[in-house]
Amino acid sequence: MARRRRGLPVNGVLLLDKPKGLSSNHALQRARRLFQAQKAGHTGTLDPMATGLLPVCFGEATKFSAQLLAADKVYRTRVELGVVTDTGDAEGEVLERNEVPRLSEADIEGVLALFRGEIEQVPPMYSALKHQGRKLYELAREGRTVERAVRRVTVYDARLLACEGDAFELEVRVSKGTYIRTLAEDIGRTLGCGGHISALRRLATGPFSGDGMLSLETLEGLPGQAEREAVLLPVDVLVAHLPRCSVDAEAARRLTHGQPARVDTGALAAGETARLYRDEAFLGLGTVTGPQEVAPKRLLSTAAD
Repeated sequence: MARRRRGLPVNGVLLLDKPKGLSSNHALQRARRLFQAQKAGHTGTLDPMATGLLPVCFGEATKFSAQLLAADKVYRTRVELGVVTDTGDAEGEVLERNEVPRLSEADIEGVLALFRGEIEQVPPMYSALKHQGRKLYELAREGRTVERAVRRVTVYDARLLACEGDAFELEVRVSKGTYIRTLAEDIGRTLGCGGHISALRRLATGPFSGDGMLSLETLEGLPGQAEREAVLLPVDVLVAHLPRCSVDAEAARRLTHGQPARVDTGALAAGETARLYRDEAFLGLGTVTGPQEVAPKRLLSTAAD
């Protein structure tokens, strides 16, 4: 007999403002309990010291959460110069203290220019990447260091917001897999004194900005389940960048039974992925397999209802 999943069948996307001091998973579990949701997942880890946008997917939205893992992201961070830590942030142990040279905004801007565009990064030991089945941060806590492959990432923009003493604030837009701690360390090293981050806030990920973020406290203050579910974005916001195709009743029936169907695909080429709708109801994703033909790729469980 199939085991019944506990909780409610909540579906949608929550733009959570993750607080400082909570891991992404702890923030996710608190949100899941608030919504009494059967299933939930997040779309890109934030360090415990970081705050800001953590999209949380409930129910059927988890099927499409991978769409955000490859998304570009925007962060605001504060870089403290002259102090190098083992984690690259203010929560780590101090490894070095160096004198900070007299730096003008022009000096900092000159170094930032070196880090715009495609750059190479070595992922930090204090990260969730794995080495021989173990997370790097677990090895780091044991005092171990292992070789990490260099990654190529892209810094689309790095704007200097403010300078104050031996610190400055940046807003950066980066590709997936970019470590802001490592970026700050490399900038500090190039400036000749090292550095670490003392604050980090994610402002945007993919199509989502921080405008619609809600804190755990705000969610706790809502009077009931209906009011909480009303703040969720629909599942298809995760795939809004894909082309849309409408299907008729017969095509919907075939697709939900795992069969290809005749669909007006317009100018889409074979191999492209499209959002599928029956009237205004989102069914899921299909793959164009030929002229005016689509095969099911990833459908909602409710699509067959």
